[in-house]
Amino acid sequence: MNVEKLIEFLGIDFYTGVPDSQLKQLCDCLYNKYGIDENHHIVAANEGNCVALAAGYHLSTGKIPAVYLQNSGEGNIINPVASLLNDKVYAIPCVFIVGWRGEPEVHDEPQHIYQGEVTLKLLEDMDITAFVIDKTTTDNEVKNKIKEFKPLLANGKQVAFVVRRGALEYNGQAQFHNDNEMLREEILGHIVAVSGDDPIISTTGKASRELFEIREANHQGHQYDFLTVGSMGHCSSIALGVALNKKNTKIWCVDGDGAALMHLGAMAVLGAYHPSNLVHIVINNGAHETVGGMPTVANKIDFVEIAKACGYGYAVSVDNFKLLDKELKKAKLSEKLTFIEVKASLGARHDLGRPTTTALQNKISFMNYLTLLK
Repeated sequence: MNVEKLIEFLGIDFYTGVPDSQLKQLCDCLYNKYGIDENHHIVAANEGNCVALAAGYHLSTGKIPAVYLQNSGEGNIINPVASLLNDKVYAIPCVFIVGWRGEPEVHDEPQHIYQGEVTLKLLEDMDITAFVIDKTTTDNEVKNKIKEFKPLLANGKQVAFVVRRGALEYNGQAQFHNDNEMLREEILGHIVAVSGDDPIISTTGKASRELFEIREANHQGHQYDFLTVGSMGHCSSIALGVALNKKNTKIWCVDGDGAALMHLGAMAVLGAYHPSNLVHIVINNGAHETVGGMPTVANKIDFVEIAKACGYGYAVSVDNFKLLDKELKKAKLSEKLTFIEVKASLGARHDLGRPTTTALQNKISFMNYLTLLK
């Protein structure tokens, strides 16, 4: 269905969410309609933040908010839905719009398969009544379902529209850009060149896909890299777990700004344990680029000062390759927990592929390599 019709039928004027490629039409429409606006549309750090923000909106206005998310974010909403929104607690109504990745019998990436299988069950377990929108869903079906949902919302319940692949249509397209010059794939090439045989843990999305293709182009093996294809925001914690147990090996963590923001508390834990063998790199293009390019708040905060405040031994920001190479080489030799923010442009190759090895193969290869290291 046309996404503008969905917004019209819902009659909601406040949306908050974490962007999803399955909901790109919705995200583009909201951005073109509202931009990023405190009164109508806020992109939050993680889906749980969205739920709490939506609750605050309802408490202060009495109106019903909408939260959009990829189904992978259901895990992040479970606690605030169960202990804040639920009608046995504060009875705060909310409409969820959920992109259904990994839908059964529809090919998708490995990190979405199990999540796709349990998407509807998780909503049911959270007492969220759901309606699935697919390519054949008519406007009248959605309008009637919204009428059915109104008594539930009036009683402090939550409802969800689960969106199948290709179910939404939108004639417009939002445009995103920044003024940075370094492309992420080129940045990764410089990191690979300096890190040598050191292990790299890379974040979900295009960064891991590009790292895989760089190894292919270099005729290198993939045993050096753990590609965190899912678990957005947890890459640095995985790297910490490796670094603490391989103290004599330099460990490189390649993070993204959206991922780092999603679970920013991880930086506090890294700083508290301050492993001297860990380099935490955040490639900051100020966007959720992998899922469409919607802005993050990364350009409104100071990652370097946050890292210093969290206890990192050294933190720096770079915006050109000369400085990047200088700081990478320094980090290679450093005996301090190091943080490097790299200002990156938006954009990736249109022919960017995906890893040709399975997630399990990646894990086994990486673990076997780690056994060779001290």
